[in-house]
Amino acid sequence: MSSAAVVAVMRRLTGVKRIGHAGTLDPEAAGVLPVMTGKATRLFDYLADKEKEYIAVCAFGSSTDTQDATGTVIETGDNYPDRDTFLEAARKLTGEIIQIPSMYSAIKVGGKPLYLRARHGETVDVPERKVRIDSIELLSEQEDHGFEIRVRCGRGTYIRTLCEDLGKACGCPAHMRSLIRTRSGAFSIENAISLEEARELAETGTLEKHLLPPDYALAHMKRADIPARLKKPVVNGAKLPLVSGTDDLEEDEPVRIYLEDCFWGIAARRGNELIWRALIAPEEAEETN
Repeated sequence: MSSAAVVAVMRRLTGVKRIGHAGTLDPEAAGVLPVMTGKATRLFDYLADKEKEYIAVCAFGSSTDTQDATGTVIETGDNYPDRDTFLEAARKLTGEIIQIPSMYSAIKVGGKPLYLRARHGETVDVPERKVRIDSIELLSEQEDHGFEIRVRCGRGTYIRTLCEDLGKACGCPAHMRSLIRTRSGAFSIENAISLEEARELAETGTLEKHLLPPDYALAHMKRADIPARLKKPVVNGAKLPLVSGTDDLEEDEPVRIYLEDCFWGIAARRGNELIWRALIAPEEAEETN
């Protein structure tokens, strides 16, 4: 199921037209997909989504044109690595590395996704990219020469490409057999709900109670508490003076704005003022107005 299809389902279940997702999941992957509803979509640019965590199975013995189990086998080999060989390859691929993703990735070249070009028989030079691998942890050895791994990495990393690179480093062709994203920034699989659960909650009218607050993923940003005397400019989305805790902000640095301990949105410093970037009025404030 594509990320866009997930959004379509959530739009129908919530009845909210403005819905978006952060951090696209490949169709062959499962796991965490952050979905924002209503005014929370204004916060997309401020989400801490640079850190990702995945659990994947790297299968040795063959590589494919898509770098995963859905593709056509293009190379085979039986020089299967042992545990020590695999761990050494994983160590070499930790840190900043260069990746060349598959032609079946979602990277756009000339405004068109590579996978669409591949399906039409086109061949183009896939641009290399620098990515960050924080750690590759071996969880278990599986049947058919598979290694289950936990990968912590930065955004833009292709795990299937990493699996193929692990194969090259071990001297045996490899591909990604399966993939689950267990964390995307502040969002983890432990506090996620499945689409099936979302449907059940929607039927009982309790889905909204399970949505996380808009500022849930913004804890990495500085916080500014606006005094009650400035309530009117906050409500009207007007410029605000620098308040306690904001005088050390860099120019254009964003900050979370709170009034009476309620989250109102994101503002940024401009000179000696705070200019709104995203105004997210609490529901109780809207009801009062």
